[in-house]
Amino acid sequence: MFVRTERLLLRPGWAEDAPALAKAIAREDIVRNLARAPWPYRPYHAEEFLGMAKPFRFPSLLVFERTDGAPRLVGSCGIGKTDEGGAELGYWIAVDSWGRGYATEAARAVVAAARGLGHRRLEAGHFIDNPASGRVLEKVGFRATGQIVRRFSRGRAASAKCATYTLDLSEGDRTGDDDVRMAA
Repeated sequence: MFVRTERLLLRPGWAEDAPALAKAIAREDIVRNLARAPWPYRPYHAEEFLGMAKPFRFPSLLVFERTDGAPRLVGSCGIGKTDEGGAELGYWIAVDSWGRGYATEAARAVVAAARGLGHRRLEAGHFIDNPASGRVLEKVGFRATGQIVRRFSRGRAASAKCATYTLDLSEGDRTGDDDVRMAA
């Protein structure tokens, strides 16, 4: 699946993306806010991640800034399967691209893709010491559940408090869906 927005290209990762992926994510201030990425993040972790089989309904896409030249890797966004079998939105953006709205733009594109893939509901969460992620979720239509749960983070090597969110895809705001172009 390929998704194009006004400023971004989202696509599956390929083996040759491993060096750029490792360089973009291998910062503790990114990995500590993720549940599944290890710290320290090594180049072989990028290779393993890119080599993992991903079911079509649960895409994991690299996020590239569209430029006049070659697109530049700025993060990742996708839908993961929860332990309970549900669907969960996850994302991260490279530090040098923070504050540019890329997380919101990528998340909005993946939410639109989730609708197209037949998902009816998405879950998400953010560690409470990362409130910027909560603002991204709210901008794309997620609603806070009011629950704070403990969630393990491989990057922290510990559990931390996580605010939970949900988005009903059968209703709700579709703002931004028209700005997203998808291809299988």
